[in-house]
Amino acid sequence: MNAPVRHNAKDFFAKPMVQEKLKELVGKNAPAFATSVLQIVNSNSMLVNADPQTIFSAACMAATLNLPINNNLGFAYIVPFKNNKENKIEAQFQLGYKGYIQLAQRSGQFSRIAATPVYNGQLISENPLLGYEFDWSIKPSGEPIGYVAFFKLLNGFTAELYMGAADVEKHAEKYSQSFKYGSGVWKDNFEAMALKTVTKLLLSKQAPLSIEMQTAQLADQAIVRDVETNDFDYIDHNESVGAIESKVTVPDAEFPVLLEQVKAGAFEKDYVLSEYALTDAQRQAVEVLP
Repeated sequence: MNAPVRHNAKDFFAKPMVQEKLKELVGKNAPAFATSVLQIVNSNSMLVNADPQTIFSAACMAATLNLPINNNLGFAYIVPFKNNKENKIEAQFQLGYKGYIQLAQRSGQFSRIAATPVYNGQLISENPLLGYEFDWSIKPSGEPIGYVAFFKLLNGFTAELYMGAADVEKHAEKYSQSFKYGSGVWKDNFEAMALKTVTKLLLSKQAPLSIEMQTAQLADQAIVRDVETNDFDYIDHNESVGAIESKVTVPDAEFPVLLEQVKAGAFEKDYVLSEYALTDAQRQAVEVLP
């Protein structure tokens, strides 16, 4: 009995069905889009041997979100990952921090969003609920001591999240197998991944998420099985779901600040009740709000 023929990515993308799907997603740019994906594949020895269907699905996810796949731009990536259960290489879709910023800006709810490394002497004080104080006049020197993301909504609400460099590494070790093995994007561009981490966590916990941004959160770091049904398989640790399910505990002394934010319309009441780890008394205080 003959062994089944294994198609490479070039053969797979040449299929009429695949070409038609690309035309649906990117129109007349389909040929150029396919060429750019194949160039990325051919530049990575692991991707060359990856399951072509997963490469195509990751590319479709990027096209659906209207984000360019280019490692130099930092919006979205196609990343190879060894699926030990199936004993084969598959392609993950990964969002870069610039991709998160792009989607936030596109939602029309943000007046500003940014992320940056923090160097020694720049962090003056920190309080996860009441805010952080930085001195940006101090010039960067040495390695970053941490990373901060910030946004301001059109209604004036602001939020920021700072993580020390050691905390970022702990997060990566918990949620990314590739970080543990010293490979992948964490190894190649730690700073970009650190900025993505603080941006992603800040948005998932504090920002109003559009449908597009919610989809991106779920698709990030997943093997995309079906773009249309949002069927995602988390071969690497499920950072997307893990980040969303990690609820914030609010100290009693700082709870009035959150309560005022709900009254001012910065947060929906239902969002706070579902996303924050509230005490019974705190929950009651939120529930009685109009």
